[in-house]
Parts: sequence; C-alpha cells; structure tokens
Amino acid sequence: MGLFNKLVITDMPAIDWEMTPEYTFGTYESWGGRERVRSKKERVYYFFIDAWDEEPRLCLMERGIKHARVVAEILAPPEMVRQCVKEQGKVALFERTHPINAQLKQWLLANVVETDDESKIIPLETPAAAVVGDSGLPGREADVSAVTATMLLSEPAEMSEEDVAALVARYNFADQERNPNGDFPKSMVDNGDGLTVTDLATGLMWQRGGVDIMSHRSMRREVGRINAEGFAGYNDWRLPSMAEALSLLEREKLANNQYLHRCFSGEQPFVFVDAVRKPGGQWFVDYKQGRAFWSSGTIPGGFGRLCRKEK
Repeated sequence: MGLFNKLVITDMPAIDWEMTPEYTFGTYESWGGRERVRSKKERVYYFFIDAWDEEPRLCLMERGIKHARVVAEILAPPEMVRQCVKEQGKVALFERTHPINAQLKQWLLANVVETDDESKIIPLETPAAAVVGDSGLPGREADVSAVTATMLLSEPAEMSEEDVAALVARYNFADQERNPNGDFPKSMVDNGDGLTVTDLATGLMWQRGGVDIMSHRSMRREVGRINAEGFAGYNDWRLPSMAEALSLLEREKLANNQYLHRCFSGEQPFVFVDAVRKPGGQWFVDYKQGRAFWSSGTIPGGFGRLCRKEK
C-alpha cells in the first residue's frame, strides 16, 4: 500500500473507516468505547478533517491508548473537503475536527489507499517530546518588593458564557476569543524543585507538568492520589478555578505552540477547571487555542494542571 510505504509504517496496519474524532476518547483514553482495545501497543489509523485553520485539511491520525499523532496530510480536492465541513452544520467553537463523509472515503480509496501513487500524501514530522527542563524563571530569592498581589476567585463555580466573559474582562485575562489584548500581570518564580513554580502575584503554586488525559471522575481520583503521595511535599493540590487557569494565559504563543510560559510542559494543551457550565457542560481552558471553552460530551475528558494556595 503506497500510503503506509510513504509513511514508513509497517506491521500490516489497516484503516478504521468507522472511527471518528467523537469516538476516540471512549475507545482510546478510557479502555472502553465500541470495543476494548487489546494492547497499549496497538495502533489504529483513521482519516479526519482538521478545520481549526481557515482552510480545512484532510489528515491521517495514528491512535492508540494514551497516544495520538497526526502522521500525514492528504491533498484531497479542497472543495470536497470544504463540502464535508459544511455538512457538519453549526458546531461549537471547540468542535473543529470532523469525520469524513462517503464522498471523501471513495476518493481516498481510489486515489490514496488502493493505489501506489504517493503524490497526494504529505508526511508530517513528529514533534520532539516536551521536556520540563530549565524554567527560565528567577528563583525564590528574587526581589519581589514591586509585586502587586491579586486575589483570584478560587471556589468551584457554575458559570454561563456571560459569566466567563465578565471574568475575563474583570481581570484582563488574555483570552484569545474574548480579550486577545489582555495582559494579566504575573510574577512567576522557580521553586527550585524541578516540579513547581509559584506566581507571587496570585500566591498560587503550580505543577510545571500535569496529569494525563482522563475523564472528570478519574481526574478527581487522581487528584486524591497525588495528595495522598504528597506531590512536591504538599497534600492540598486541587483543580484550578476558571480565573486561576485563565491567569496563566499569555498574549502570544511562547513555547510548545501554546499561549503559556515555557516553564510549563506542553503535554497538557487543555485542562479541566473547577467550573461547570450553566445551563450544562464542563468548562476547560485551552492553552493551545488560548481561551476558555466548554464541552457537552464531545470531549468527555481533559488534562490536569493542579495548583495550591501558598499559605
């Protein structure tokens, strides 16, 4: 098969024509979904449309347990791809990955999958794994005499779209959808343990890394486990509030293609916040897109970056 030869993928892979972005969490993040996955080493390939940019793209995804990698872009007729996106109808702002339709499937079979012609396949490089190394921040001994303290809302909340917009405006957070020129003042310092940093302006200590993607229920259990083990010497870690998670947003992408300081790992692109949406749904903060968003079930899981309030 020219497709997998071009991508140097062996082990007799197959295309899963029934897999869609909507089904991937249940199948590959929670060992459930349509059928139980046999092994963490198992890989499945499916086509999808990436519509995050102005011009949507047809791509090939490699998927497995806790593994997701876009391995190629497929040069399909642009109008055919746009038509497939149009058929999705009105979707939420965060729903920008779509399944292919029957027309694209037939085109793929005839022009990519069942042919040795490799001209329409553009392999994508695998980005280097994010490493939490030198934070680039001053240490705790830095002069903090000019730091202005800001008390952020920290309680669990039920928030409407209007509530989030008001919160962004109140603190001037750099939410790329609601306030792209925001400039919330931070004063980050390195705690010297390789695990945490602290924003002296808010008094919050943050994990530099974070928690792998999980369901909301699993994430709550993981927070309990982290506290039981005393991560970084503390046992009062928690999910951040909406305001606290938004406070980390930067006005521009600084590292790992995220609106986030490079002291943080890039392995947690969107994180749970301790806020549910009114009238329904779960709120997240997305550091790759630089904004708060909500999910009603399309994304039933998320990553975690925990915080704690310094005494």
